[in-house]
Amino acid sequence: MVLIKGDDPTLVSQAVQTALDDLVGNGDRSLMVEEVTESHYSLDDRPPEITALVNAAHTPPFLTERRVVVGRNVAIFSKADQVKGLVEWLESPLDTTDLILVWEKGTTSGARMNPVPKSLKEALKKSGATEIDAAPKGKGRKMLLDAKLAESAVRFDASAKRVIADRLGDDVGRADAIVSVLVSTFGEGAAVTASDVLPFLGAASDIPPWDLTDAIDSGDIADALDKMHRMTRGGERHALQVMATLHGHYQKALALDGSGVSDERAAADHLGMKGSTFPAKKALNLTRQLGPDKTKRVIEMLAQADLDLRGGSAIESEAIMEILVARLARLSV
Repeated sequence: MVLIKGDDPTLVSQAVQTALDDLVGNGDRSLMVEEVTESHYSLDDRPPEITALVNAAHTPPFLTERRVVVGRNVAIFSKADQVKGLVEWLESPLDTTDLILVWEKGTTSGARMNPVPKSLKEALKKSGATEIDAAPKGKGRKMLLDAKLAESAVRFDASAKRVIADRLGDDVGRADAIVSVLVSTFGEGAAVTASDVLPFLGAASDIPPWDLTDAIDSGDIADALDKMHRMTRGGERHALQVMATLHGHYQKALALDGSGVSDERAAADHLGMKGSTFPAKKALNLTRQLGPDKTKRVIEMLAQADLDLRGGSAIESEAIMEILVARLARLSV
């Protein structure tokens, strides 16, 4: 059994393909594999049911020794009663069925992906299922890219790895296609450098929001502007989305300003943060770095830029953001 989770369609599809390759091997995919998607879960305009997937898992193989059943869009089932049939199957699975569950959103899903119901998670664990995070965040995303480059049929030197990581940013899903082109161009086993890969990388891709705020906090105006452009151009984020990132970043500093909080644990408690205290530590450092006067000035700048983006100025939105980001970075020095 395999559970593949992720909110990046490209990375999820790549993980599903890898799992299928491992399970099917040299077998006949047309006979061995059955894919059940969101369209199979709803009949006659009724609420979606997982019955089609359970039935597919119960079906014995025909003309093959094994069957591989792929359940896509399973994240539309967020409640225990919705996955009850699947949990029961996992308690006594058909030994000729290999099941790949893909915990991904469907067309009717909301903005956030539902968590795996506890009953299903426990049943998968008892069955010995392998869990794969196809689209990890933060350091996990970098580790995924490193693994893809390490497993490729060409050898990347340090400069090539750096330029690929920088250009792809969060869009690790592009890595497989880039590697494929490089293999066909230079041949298997070839050693490639930054100058070799640059022509194949295309436009710079999106980056995580904290790359922008880290660049601003460092006071590096050029880097901050580059990161802002990566978000609005490569990531196709609207200026107001970037503004939301900046508002959230500085609101934490504002909340800590004058609070008397002196350590990251107390800062996390004050901000209502759970889990790692690292974000609270960064907010506390920013509060100390800016001080009350600069914090006040930052909030005024954000408010004015927000009004300008919403029609208060005839200046183009990108120029408004460039001015704002440059001024914020200058204040951080």
